[in-house]
Amino acid sequence: MFLDIDDVRQRLGQQQYIASEEIGTVVYLAQSLCKPILAEGPAGVGKTELAKAWAGALEYRLVRLQCYEGLDESKALYEWEYAKQMLYTQLLRDTLHDFLGGSQSLADAANRLAQEEDVFFSENFLLPRPLLTALTSEEPVVLLIDEIDRADVEFEAFLLEVLSDFQVSIPELGTITARHQPMVLLTSNNTRELSEALKRRCLYLYVDYPTREAELDIVRLKVPALSEELARQAVAVVQQLRNMDLRKVPSISETLDWARALVALNATAIDEETLRNTLTVLLKYEADVAKARRLLGNGGSHRPGGRYG
Repeated sequence: MFLDIDDVRQRLGQQQYIASEEIGTVVYLAQSLCKPILAEGPAGVGKTELAKAWAGALEYRLVRLQCYEGLDESKALYEWEYAKQMLYTQLLRDTLHDFLGGSQSLADAANRLAQEEDVFFSENFLLPRPLLTALTSEEPVVLLIDEIDRADVEFEAFLLEVLSDFQVSIPELGTITARHQPMVLLTSNNTRELSEALKRRCLYLYVDYPTREAELDIVRLKVPALSEELARQAVAVVQQLRNMDLRKVPSISETLDWARALVALNATAIDEETLRNTLTVLLKYEADVAKARRLLGNGGSHRPGGRYG
C-alpha cells in the first residue's frame, strides 16, 4: 500500500507514469477512504494508463471492464455456461435415469430433479466476467471500468450496488461480497453526463491535456531516443495544434506516436516537409489536416530556417 502522496507519485513514476500532485493526492485518498475514483477528461490523456500504473505500483492484478452501448449485467458480472451444463447432463444421463427411475409420475420426477438443481447452478458452471472476477479474487486487484459514459444509464444504475457495498446478488447463489475490496478507477470521456448518484460514490479527478513542460517530460520518459531539441519542437507543434479549432486535437498518445515516428524517420528537425508528411500521425480528419497545414504554413510556430519550435 502507499505510504503517502509522495510515495504514490514516486511509485507511479517507476511505472513510467508522471503523476501530478493532484493525481497523487486523489489516488492516496482513494486508498485511505476506500472509495472509487471517477476520472473524466478528453480521450487519450492517460486515464486508462493511470489504472495500469496503479496496478503495477501496488503489484496488483488489473481487471478491466470495457464499457460500450448495450453492455448488461450478464456481460459484466457473470454468465452460466449452458454448454457445460448440457455436457454434464449427457455424461450423467445414466445416473439421472437411475435417480429418477422410482418416480411415480412426471411431477414426482420434476420435484426430485428440482431438489438437485443446485448441482447444475453452482460455481462449477459459473463463468465470471470482470466485475465478479474482481470481487471474488483471492488477491487484491485494481478494477478498471473504462469509458463508463459509453454504457447505458441502466448499467450505470446497476453499478451503484457494486460501488456502494462491493457486493452483488446472484439469484441462484445469493449475495457475494468482495473478499478484498478492489481499488476502482472509472474513466469517462464526457460523451454524456453521468448521474449524481454515481458521482457521489466516487472521488472526482479531472485529467486534462498536460502543460508544455509536463508533456515534454512525458515524451522524454516514453521516447528517450528522441533528441532534446526535437522533443521540444514536437511538443510545441502539438500544443499549438490543441489551440486550433479542430474536430479532434492530438492526444498524449498521439504525441508519443509522432515522437516515435520522428525517431523511425531519423528526423533531425521538424521542417515543413517533415511536418507535411507526418501530420496524419497527429490528426485523424482530412479537414483538420488541411486546416493545420494552412495555419502552420502561414506563420504560427514557423521560424526562419523552416523549423518549428
